[in-house]
Amino acid sequence: MFQTKVAIVLRSDLAVWQKLNVTAFLTSGLSFRAPEMIGEEYVDRDGNRYNPMSVQPVIVLSADAATMSQIHRRSLERGITTSLYVDAMFATGHDAANRAVFATFGPDDAKVAGIALRADKKIVDKITKGASMHA
Repeated sequence: MFQTKVAIVLRSDLAVWQKLNVTAFLTSGLSFRAPEMIGEEYVDRDGNRYNPMSVQPVIVLSADAATMSQIHRRSLERGITTSLYVDAMFATGHDAANRAVFATFGPDDAKVAGIALRADKKIVDKITKGASMHA
């Protein structure tokens, strides 16, 4: 049904609150990059309006730190723009601070907490190889 696949990969050793926080942040980045992912607003029987959501399923995967680094590297090698969350962002309190701390890391030293991508299904499968379904 979809030519593309949406995947969020979370590092397996994160606390539950961190996994939820990272998932929310990463999803917002995907929505910006691919606005066609977002459908129409929802309206209930009484006419109350609700925010639109993704039109496509999102798969949530889990991986250890080494696999997260490989996934990050593979996405860069294939030129796929991702949403990326690094550990240092947990210690900040707002967007400007997140971007400032993010800018202090490169692919070789970023401790990736989570990564989200949307691309052709086969490409996403190749990039996320080694990750497993999140439990």
